[in-house]
Amino acid sequence: MTTSVRDGSVALVAFGGNVIMRSGEAGTLREQQGNARELCAHLITLLKRGYELVVTHGNGPQVGNLLMQNELARELVPTLPLDVLVAQTEGSLGYLLQQELLNELRANDIRKYVATLITQVLVDRADPAFEKPSKPVGPFYAEKDVAGLLERFPAWRMIEDSGRGYRRIVPSPMPKRIIQSRMIRSLAYAGNVVLALGGGGVPIAKDAAGQYVGVEAVIDKDLSSALLAVDIKADVFVILTGTEKVCLNYGKPDERPLFEMTYSEAEQYLSEGHFPPGSMGPKISAALLYLKAGGRKVIITDPENLDRALDGEAGTRVIWK
Repeated sequence: MTTSVRDGSVALVAFGGNVIMRSGEAGTLREQQGNARELCAHLITLLKRGYELVVTHGNGPQVGNLLMQNELARELVPTLPLDVLVAQTEGSLGYLLQQELLNELRANDIRKYVATLITQVLVDRADPAFEKPSKPVGPFYAEKDVAGLLERFPAWRMIEDSGRGYRRIVPSPMPKRIIQSRMIRSLAYAGNVVLALGGGGVPIAKDAAGQYVGVEAVIDKDLSSALLAVDIKADVFVILTGTEKVCLNYGKPDERPLFEMTYSEAEQYLSEGHFPPGSMGPKISAALLYLKAGGRKVIITDPENLDRALDGEAGTRVIWK
């Protein structure tokens, strides 16, 4: 049974850059276009149900590749700071997604426009994250390759990421304010599909003169998406990931999938260490941030089960109580 949607309801959907550039793929343009096309076919279900749609996305693999290109070409062309590379991936991924969404809208005879916004996010220069980089970006590497990479790129710092391999880590400060949130809300409420917060948004701070300046960091897209969902008063906050449901003891013999969690249950499980920082942890933290600020409902699932999750037949729902 399809869940009823009141007029003007807004859904914010967040997903990671790995949805577009998948593990095991080379990351060619054709592959990324095909993955974007597949994803957008799933997103259309929200529009068919009557929601206005705001889409946010990560960029970990993509910005990691740009960082590598930057390093490899540094003797030939000037290098660019990380905030500019984040903006570049906002534009390139926004283009791919916008094009595939437009094609899906036409195929389904849905008369809407798609707007892609380069989105800036204010952070605090004093955030301790700048002293302790923690956010993995770019491709996964085997342990045997780490020493050679660090010798070649001595400024890099690397960690093992959730049993999947080694990745470069960069600072990831907490988002304080979405600069373009009012514009995003206006566009969505006017009936447009909005693509925003690519890569979590471009991190900026204020200098001594009060001017906005870019900073070398990336922002967790789940946390900034939660902040945006609050700002635009989204009725449902959907987090798309690689698993159908959130699980306790994930990957262990006693793994237990969760159909629903209350705020207090999610907070307890997070504190008990069920949701690692490199995987489900930021998603649960984002769900808590959104609900604590008055959000209605969070759905966590994979793209293939989005339609069923909206009917309560798949995925994990997180509610206040």
